[in-house]
Amino acid sequence: MANLFDLTGKTAIITGSSRGIGKAIAHRLAEHGANVVVSSRKLDACQEAADEINKLVGRTAAIAVAANIAVKEALQNLVDETNKAFGKIDIVVCNAASNPYFGPMAGITDEQFTKVLQNNIISNHWLIQMCAPQMRARKDGSVIIISSIGGLKGSPVIGAYDISKAADMQLARNLAAEFGGDNVRVNTIAPGLVKTDFAKALWENPEILKEWTGRSALKRIGEPDDIAGMAVLLASPAGSFATGQTYVLDGGQTAI
Repeated sequence: MANLFDLTGKTAIITGSSRGIGKAIAHRLAEHGANVVVSSRKLDACQEAADEINKLVGRTAAIAVAANIAVKEALQNLVDETNKAFGKIDIVVCNAASNPYFGPMAGITDEQFTKVLQNNIISNHWLIQMCAPQMRARKDGSVIIISSIGGLKGSPVIGAYDISKAADMQLARNLAAEFGGDNVRVNTIAPGLVKTDFAKALWENPEILKEWTGRSALKRIGEPDDIAGMAVLLASPAGSFATGQTYVLDGGQTAI
């Protein structure tokens, strides 16, 4: 069974991977044999994460390439540098996202709403379209978009974010239909509340945390590694028949 999760010789780009869920995914993909490109806006943070990965796996598995996902040229440079370093791209994990506003939709500014849609949908579209041609030419590839269970329901405080995450699910379905004939798979992972800096506004609030864990079958919030395992599965031969799907990892919150 172990070879089903073997990623030896594969190369993965993971956005937003200097910390949190993205960093955990980069670690686990590297542990399973992949070369990984750690990317976020700050190069020093990316390099620190890459050095940590290389030390743990005992090989030069990770490199750091800074990129602002809202800048198309920066994403193209990320792709170019990855191809230069490793010769190809097999796996794309669109993890980076923004949520600059916490409150009802009536209070969000046009600038904040536009930023959410740009970073959480359009930037994913850009990066995927930059990487897909070589995957389709090789008849092999995996694209993973980190969505959220927010895309499955409404919220009084993170509505714009939830709208963007629902759109990511549809983006995956559309691209799965487009790329499927070339054996390129596109899926989303929809985490529940995970203990990351990005979600601090939720899990640091005692009332929200109590409500969240109370409605969860496992009675806890997630950890980054809880999400990373699914990314390994979808990137590897173990996930070779999975495409166009959203995999909910929320401790059972949406089940009860």
